[in-house]
Amino acid sequence: MNKQTIAVHLPDGAVREVPVGTTPLEIANSISPRLAAASVVARLTPLGGAKELASTDEHASEAAMYAAEDAAAPRLVDLATPLTKNTLLELVTEKDPEALKVVRHSAAHVMATAVLELFPETKLGHGPATDAGFFYDFYREKPFTPEDLSLIEAKMAEVIARNEPFVREHEPREQALAEFEKDGDFMKTHFVTKFTEPGTEVSFYRNGKFLDFCRGPHVPSTGRVKAVKLTALAGAYWLGDEKNPQLQRIHGTAFFSQKDLDAHFARLEEAAKRDHRLLGKQLDLFSIQELAGPGLVFWHPKGGIVRKVMEDWMREECLRRGYLMVFTPHVMRRELWKVSGHEGHYAGNMYSPMELDDAEYRLKPMNCPGHILIYKNSPKSYRDLPQRYAELGNVYRYERSGTMHGLLRVRGFTQDDAHIFCTPGQIEDEVVACIDFAEAVLKTFGFNEFKVELSTWDPNDRAKYAGSDEGWALAEGSLRKALERKGIAYKTIPGEAAFYGPKIDIKLVDVLGRLWQLSTVQFDFTLPARFELEYVGEDGERHQPVMVHRALFGSVERFFGVLIEHYAGAFPLWLAPVQIGLVPIAERHHAYAKKVEAELKAAGLRVEIDDRNEKMNGKIRDFANLKTPYILVFGDKEEAAGSVSVRTRGKGDQGSVPLAEFIAKAKALVEGQSTEL
Repeated sequence: MNKQTIAVHLPDGAVREVPVGTTPLEIANSISPRLAAASVVARLTPLGGAKELASTDEHASEAAMYAAEDAAAPRLVDLATPLTKNTLLELVTEKDPEALKVVRHSAAHVMATAVLELFPETKLGHGPATDAGFFYDFYREKPFTPEDLSLIEAKMAEVIARNEPFVREHEPREQALAEFEKDGDFMKTHFVTKFTEPGTEVSFYRNGKFLDFCRGPHVPSTGRVKAVKLTALAGAYWLGDEKNPQLQRIHGTAFFSQKDLDAHFARLEEAAKRDHRLLGKQLDLFSIQELAGPGLVFWHPKGGIVRKVMEDWMREECLRRGYLMVFTPHVMRRELWKVSGHEGHYAGNMYSPMELDDAEYRLKPMNCPGHILIYKNSPKSYRDLPQRYAELGNVYRYERSGTMHGLLRVRGFTQDDAHIFCTPGQIEDEVVACIDFAEAVLKTFGFNEFKVELSTWDPNDRAKYAGSDEGWALAEGSLRKALERKGIAYKTIPGEAAFYGPKIDIKLVDVLGRLWQLSTVQFDFTLPARFELEYVGEDGERHQPVMVHRALFGSVERFFGVLIEHYAGAFPLWLAPVQIGLVPIAERHHAYAKKVEAELKAAGLRVEIDDRNEKMNGKIRDFANLKTPYILVFGDKEEAAGSVSVRTRGKGDQGSVPLAEFIAKAKALVEGQSTEL
């Protein structure tokens, strides 16, 4: 019997010496049976002083399975996982955000179990958890139907009621491959080949008779998947390649309670009402025309007004913060993109080269090389730095037809791009200033909550990135210091950096609690080197500047789409395309309407008169359907008093007020960029 012990540290500072092979569930039960019952998985953070286990040890499979993982990184494991090293142990309950993804992953396995029991000829793809729920890819010659989803849901209920434990098993890689190949499971063969190394063991999860290649973790048993709903059927090509077999993807979602599941679908219903594509048409803001092509946006007059207000604010704010406004061409020689590295690292997102008289050209996917050429056009001294170039520039990126979505993912868009060229000693201050600017954007446009991610490089995937190890260390360190100076909590996302440097992504939270990726601040030491940028330092020598990329709207189109959904098309007064609708009660009041219109316009307000020969209530209703912030109604009494009867969006009839008083209030709301009426 193995007498080795390990030290298990708990979040409250307690340390327990336990035999090797003790499970998190056993430790949870020793603390409190209620805690054990509430726990979903465990989070382990390896600590120093771990004892290596002999290969003959009964827990060697677990030790070997984790040997290749980052020894310092926390990881989630099943409650039944034998502990083999000194570790910090956290018991993860339903309150932990990561627990929801675990139950959704387990729900995907429950769904796959049900599908194979109903349709045993089906072959399994993969079934990950997602931010919205989960999906599973299946290969089956006969298509699933909506009626099949009902059958699958009913069978899932049976699997859940059986309360089958999720058990992790191991098998030699070569044996697993042979079994999958024998059964014709081409997808599982691919996954094992891609994600495991020869001579190793692979992990499977079993519940009842169902077995699937999977690294886990999972909830203790199928009975912990309590609130689940299948939501959609879709097609998906194997490995995303149209030449491969077409799979069937079943989507679903799961929560820890029916209450949470019901609330989720209530949010979806509200989100559907806020869909910017529907509101864009209803409010006549924009369109995407089939004749012109997908992913290309036409801004209608009302949407164009909102865009102008957005862009005017951004330009004025850039100038106030020391930026210089620049403009660069839409197409540039292919050679430029070779120098920048985009030709090698980003070609899949660029449109094909076009032959012109003197060379091949490409549509620009981003503005940075153009800004670099402006910097490089004249000598720079340290006294000239930082140089901050800002541009609301149109860029073009290839998106597959199935990936585009209204304004949120398009092929042509306007990026509120800026590039800052500075000395290494200035970089931290410049990044902090960019974060300040991003916060100002979000607050001004009505977003009071955001989350921050720091995307870093993966040194094990060297071909994906440009630059030196030292350069990456400097870049990542500068971004971390800037975030720490701001006191901003952030999450590190390894391997998600741009090819030229790490980045800070700021994700706003909208009124429905949804995250939107918009603002980004990126460090770049690579492009200044590629273009041999220089400045003359205080020592009289030539030095290479460093560079910051930043976009705050992200793109004007995407930001506008998010604004539409956040406000459900009911923009605050300062952004509304028509701020005030005028409704004269009868034809004899048209002259007064013109007078009111002139005074409102003189105050800088956007106004429309409805002087149609229609009933007053119909005119009011039409303005209300367009979500007009204020509707002013007037007849004999108002004209005689020089007043207007005010109807406020969301509040109804507010009574009559003097016109001058109303104008003063409206001007104050616009100038203060208030989100209230």
